[in-house]
Amino acid sequence: MRRFIVMSVLICFIIAMAAPAIAENPQMDTSLRKGESRQTLDPSGAPSAKVKAAYQVAKDIPWVLDSIYCYCMCKENQAFRHISLLSCYVDGHAAG
Repeated sequence: MRRFIVMSVLICFIIAMAAPAIAENPQMDTSLRKGESRQTLDPSGAPSAKVKAAYQVAKDIPWVLDSIYCYCMCKENQAFRHISLLSCYVDGHAAG
């Protein structure tokens, strides 16, 4: 679980570094989306600044995270059944 949080924060940090460029020119390529349609959780409820930043990125560019496979295996886990990395940000799994 800890590895998942570290990987998620790292991925979101990298995406956040690109966010200003994306905000200026948001070329949304939705062709790879897995289909997560639920809204991400509010970043203000995150337990730390790093997790808050990760949730903010998920809220800003959901189509990117919905195109990434979640490596914590929550897609295969019966309790979660996530479809993409974005799914972890709609049900609080990423803050765990």
